[in-house]
Amino acid sequence: MSEILEQAPLPRLTTTASGGGCACKIPPGELEEAVSQLAGQDYANVIVGIDDGDDAAAVHLDGDTAILSTADFFTPVVDSAYDWGRIAAANAISDIYAMGGRPIVAINLMGWPRGVLPAEMMSEVLAGGLAIGREAGCPVIGGHTVDDPEPKYGMAVTGTAKVDELLRNDAAEAGLPLTLTKPIGLGLLNNRHKATGEVFQAAIDTMTTLNKAAAEQSVAAGLKAATDVTGFGLLGHLYKMLRASNVGAVLDKAAVPLVEGAAEALRDGFISGGTRRNLDWVAPHIESGSGITGEDLLVLADAQTSGGLLVVGELPGHPVIGYTTGRAGVVEVR
Repeated sequence: MSEILEQAPLPRLTTTASGGGCACKIPPGELEEAVSQLAGQDYANVIVGIDDGDDAAAVHLDGDTAILSTADFFTPVVDSAYDWGRIAAANAISDIYAMGGRPIVAINLMGWPRGVLPAEMMSEVLAGGLAIGREAGCPVIGGHTVDDPEPKYGMAVTGTAKVDELLRNDAAEAGLPLTLTKPIGLGLLNNRHKATGEVFQAAIDTMTTLNKAAAEQSVAAGLKAATDVTGFGLLGHLYKMLRASNVGAVLDKAAVPLVEGAAEALRDGFISGGTRRNLDWVAPHIESGSGITGEDLLVLADAQTSGGLLVVGELPGHPVIGYTTGRAGVVEVR
């Protein structure tokens, strides 16, 4: 009597890693201390280096052209290999858009647990990354892979920008509106997905939307300061920009949009450790108005993956969530 041996089902992709997405970043305070030795490098052609923790490096090439360089990778945020590839690629390319640039080439960065997940699944991840590269008009050529106990994927991306059109996190001025181009709450939904397997299409759609149009709109409007909102949350990335620019801000909590389902995920307690560490880091610089709760601040510190641009200035079609002030480094949440 013959027996049919059934192959054991593959584990869900998000369960093969301890962290998930940009929430698995090293906490901001620890990271700044670790990389502090890299600050202060003196090269005449470096326009934007590591000193203010901007989204990408900017180096003067010639004439009015700057070369932009960045790298970003992380563990799975969704169980779909193809969608994970799309999300990770959009997130990496976003650093170029956050500087007001145009991506010109990307290379893949991949860690893969060969004994746990099949090579066919790795191909799906790469196909997702390629699809986003094509959407961005950015060739994805080659890369590097290693055998890794946990899956990791992302890209190193090179871009270009005009020197006088760079969007920088140290160029904010007081008295200007703050615009956010994507809703937040992605970390809450990614954490819920990892725990339950529920799929949140609104979160996937948000994370795979390129920041290209928002960047082009910002540059065309002559704006000068921006950053993208990723693993350090809205509060963390806002504070970094304020600190670099020596200004402050008022944040209108009610004006900050949430992705569909995020409020329910907050209610049910799907808050990542990365989000709590974000809030711990930025809390000394926050002044909360009456009626602002601890949960409100956790939402604003929610660790995003492939979030939107936070722009100093107004962009029609996107919500204004506050304004900059002269109180250097202080975030007033109302």
